[in-house]
Amino acid sequence: MTGARIRRTGAGALRGWGGVTAMAVACAVTALLTLLPLAHRDAESFGDGTSPGAVAAAVPARAEDCERPEASLRPSTADGPAIKKIKARGKLVAGVDQNSYLWGSRNPATGELEGFDIDLVRALADDILGDPDKVIFRAVPTNQRILALQEDRVDVVVRTMTINCSRLKDVAFSTAYFEAGQQVLAAKDSGVTGFDDSLKGLRVCSTEGSTAFEALRAQPHGAVFEDDHDGTPRDEDLLTVPNQLDCLVRLQLGEVDAVVTDNALAAGQAAQDPTVELKGERFTTEYYGVAAKLGADDLVARVNHVLEEYRAGGADSRWMVSYRAWLESALPGVKAPPAPVYR
Repeated sequence: MTGARIRRTGAGALRGWGGVTAMAVACAVTALLTLLPLAHRDAESFGDGTSPGAVAAAVPARAEDCERPEASLRPSTADGPAIKKIKARGKLVAGVDQNSYLWGSRNPATGELEGFDIDLVRALADDILGDPDKVIFRAVPTNQRILALQEDRVDVVVRTMTINCSRLKDVAFSTAYFEAGQQVLAAKDSGVTGFDDSLKGLRVCSTEGSTAFEALRAQPHGAVFEDDHDGTPRDEDLLTVPNQLDCLVRLQLGEVDAVVTDNALAAGQAAQDPTVELKGERFTTEYYGVAAKLGADDLVARVNHVLEEYRAGGADSRWMVSYRAWLESALPGVKAPPAPVYR
């Protein structure tokens, strides 16, 4: 398998408020791009004459022991219905973020998507189709990641998506490709000390459908974290928002006092804006996985095969090369990817 390119040039220009402004502009147009190809080609089909809904379904894989939700299928290179569909189309359709600095964001200088998750998508396309550029990227908000898979709008979602027992009822996951956890982001000069009672009475932002929102609902610490009309057409999208970057913008505007999100995403935001910082320690341990539609066992096994190769090589592995290119400055100290767990 040939090496997918690491596109790092120009990313450093996003630091500080200039970077935040560029990302906020990207955030503003995300609604226009939601679940549409980020390139204009293939806008009405997958490029093989079939509609998105024509993707074949297989027998769903079951998580037999949800004490280890990150346990996945053993690696395989066998072609099944999902892989054959991708090969017939000639493109891998990937649901990604375009607003998460260091993970999946659009470089304002080149117009290209780049980041740790984008490198992984290109590695998948390289293995399945022999070309890292044979990808249709589709911007998918956090709260529509599962729906995008269920409606066959994408083959995979590679978007800092946490593997958990609840989501295993709706989608299938690869083995873990990154370890993260929930943490609080707030202004450096605020009185917030972490995910604790210092949040009492404060307005706290999280993303709809995220593990951060579930953590707040389970233990709010007296914070105000839900909009008055969540789940209705009148949803204010102030405290619970479609995209994680929206929380940072609201924090900068003074509309919220703190953000709860993955520490991996928050570290990227702190790298963009020197006035904010991570508070306290991360209070959960979570693993990101590549998500696929339930029943696409051949695709999940193929992703796990790619991840096996991606992790191989120790300090010289493709995983570590991508980590050093994108994440090390914001999340230092990671020595290796999480080890795979199989069932």
